[in-house]
Amino acid sequence: MEQQDQIKKEGRLTLVLALATLIAAFGSSFQYGYNVAAVNSPAELMKQFYNETNYDRTGEFMDDIPLTLLWSVTVSLFPFGGFVGSLLVGPLVNKLGRKGALLFNNIFSIVPAILMGCSKVAGSFELIIVSRLLVGICAGVSSNVVPMYLGELAPKNLRGALGVVPQLLITVGILVAQIFGLRSLLANDKGWPILLGLTGVPAALQLLLLPWFPESPRYLLIQKKDEAAAGTVVLMAGQQLSGVNAIYYYADQIYLSAGVSETDVQYVTVGTGAVNVVMTLCAVFVVEFLGRRLLLLLGFTVCFVACCVLTAALALQDTITWMPYVSIVCVISYVIGHALGPSPIPALLITEIFLQSSRPAAFMVGGSVHWLCNFTVGLVFPFIQKGLGAYSFIIFAVICLLTTIYTFMIVPETKAKTFIEINKIFTKMNKVSSTYPEKEELRVFPPVVTEL
Repeated sequence: MEQQDQIKKEGRLTLVLALATLIAAFGSSFQYGYNVAAVNSPAELMKQFYNETNYDRTGEFMDDIPLTLLWSVTVSLFPFGGFVGSLLVGPLVNKLGRKGALLFNNIFSIVPAILMGCSKVAGSFELIIVSRLLVGICAGVSSNVVPMYLGELAPKNLRGALGVVPQLLITVGILVAQIFGLRSLLANDKGWPILLGLTGVPAALQLLLLPWFPESPRYLLIQKKDEAAAGTVVLMAGQQLSGVNAIYYYADQIYLSAGVSETDVQYVTVGTGAVNVVMTLCAVFVVEFLGRRLLLLLGFTVCFVACCVLTAALALQDTITWMPYVSIVCVISYVIGHALGPSPIPALLITEIFLQSSRPAAFMVGGSVHWLCNFTVGLVFPFIQKGLGAYSFIIFAVICLLTTIYTFMIVPETKAKTFIEINKIFTKMNKVSSTYPEKEELRVFPPVVTEL
């Protein structure tokens, strides 16, 4: 009876666990989402700043193509920094621990926040470009370490819900950036440097508060090994190549091309961000009920249909008066589908599929693919949009379809299973004769005793 009570207690959401989850996710994942959307609303103001700075230096304004390329580099250096950050995950978590890696990572947020805030006063758009690389490194580290930290900290009955919290905070970060990016707030000539610099605030709070919370117990207890990880590439690639960040990076342009007026587009973008937050919050509550696999299948299917209909709507928007409204519905539907499964589930699956010894390497592989694909979409999409126009999203539709098929055929359900049980599923699938020893992951992990 006493043992049953102990196990029951271990499955509870304690105050320490809840606060550790919120602080880790707010201080790290929130920044990821914030920096995805922060450059969207003030894009034209920032391009004007780039042009005026170049004129002050050379006496000439930039042509359209060099300016577009410079802006694409500004946008895409964030995911390229994410790729670099993903490569740092393994060394950082093995050397500093999960919590220590998050604390160290704040350097890559606070420093660029100061640089971006001072960029206009200094008359240097180069500060923005370098800072986008640095905050990308921050996001690359945090997007891998936070799910790892929370997945190892949580009991198995809460692992799914807590594993979705980082994605929830990413969507909150996107929404906050969209709200602050209203022209009446910070998306104006004087406010946009502040809008960019605010990314350092969550980092500073995490730096102050996270040291009071526990390290991952599995990191503290289990001897680390150096094993390569594989098998996460398809889901991570599908997550990004499905076009989600094309929508977030260039949301305003998509709505403008769909016929939304320049005055109203900022409010439509904020509304889309709000939908994203609400649907990700729903995923927190349904992931343990519906399971990981069903949410992935449902999400990618919705994204596939939305991309197909959006292509038709954009192609016909000049001939049928109500087509722009269909385009808006398609974008919102896409956001709903991605928020339910493709956005939050892949990182959760990495935590669940891989055991302690191979988990850091798995996050390095998965994170590198995630950020390289993110970088590719951010850099190439403006030129795809100019070249293909209304048919740009056919590419994303095909990727969504292929990822749906892969998920249906390959990805098993992992809800309510221990790490050992999940590992045995993949061992059987791959026809491997032996699994990792039971001692590597404990079936029932002892509770963390930490006074706050």
